[in-house]
Amino acid sequence: MKSLDDIIQAARTTGRKPRLAIAPCAERFVLRAALHAAEQDLVTPVFIGDRARACAAAESLCPNFADFEFVDCPDDAEAVALAVDYFRTGRAQLVMKGLVPTATLLKAVLAKDAGLVLPGGILSLVSAFDAPLTLQRTDEADAPPAPRLMLLTDAGVNIRPNLQRKVDIIKNALAAARALGIDRPRVAVLAATEKVNFPAMPATLDADLLSKMAADGAFGDALVAGPLALDLAVSPRSAALKGVTSPVAGHADILVTPDIESGNILYKALTCFLDAPMASVVVGSKVPVVVPSRGDSERTKLASIALAVHLSNNPGAAA
Repeated sequence: MKSLDDIIQAARTTGRKPRLAIAPCAERFVLRAALHAAEQDLVTPVFIGDRARACAAAESLCPNFADFEFVDCPDDAEAVALAVDYFRTGRAQLVMKGLVPTATLLKAVLAKDAGLVLPGGILSLVSAFDAPLTLQRTDEADAPPAPRLMLLTDAGVNIRPNLQRKVDIIKNALAAARALGIDRPRVAVLAATEKVNFPAMPATLDADLLSKMAADGAFGDALVAGPLALDLAVSPRSAALKGVTSPVAGHADILVTPDIESGNILYKALTCFLDAPMASVVVGSKVPVVVPSRGDSERTKLASIALAVHLSNNPGAAA
């Protein structure tokens, strides 16, 4: 797949519309996203939340809102738990967060009795986006730009991951990348410099150890390099000027940030400065979870639902 459009089209043409449990659903931003996805034949929404508030919010959005399945549950935390239970019992295939903190939803997903956490795994956020035109690499210098997808992780779940958690974050991103058809993904473990500077910059040491683990086969055939500053990860020109010859340098498919703060800043730099739509889902459980933000664009919300649909159609993609 070369673009978010490809993800949306693939999700639309699978021949099935998975049931998407949305909780809580009584806010316009999440109602609008779910109804748009239904109009695009991506999902069949199941709304869970305060019926009176939801109907009032949806009045100007969808004249036939009453035709959709609705579970009246005024308590937000109970609505989230019910959405997870809908997946656990097979009544829904996907889960989407409404207007509650992401931690509230992840707590329900992580609950032992939910049975959604994969053995030995962790949850992490994977965000896919269309590579900016300047980063669309080609094999020939005079060839036209080639559209491609890039992935960013983790901008929303793991606050300050240690080395082992970063291993799992990379594995989650690799599973998503392979489900998107990215062969032998190139992973850049980001830092402020390409030099190991410990203890002043602990992220540089983690990145160096992760690249050594990759050389020993820890990530299969994926190419992992670090530490790499952002320009070295994505700009062939910067890599050449600085004499960095790694096959990942200048050509990264996956950007792994040191912590949630740097990940969130990079994510919002892309969306705010470049107006770049993002397809973001929480992976690492038996179901990819859609976690839209009120500030996300309609395009981002639709693409995120489409990504969840696509990953759910690829067994093991969310693992």
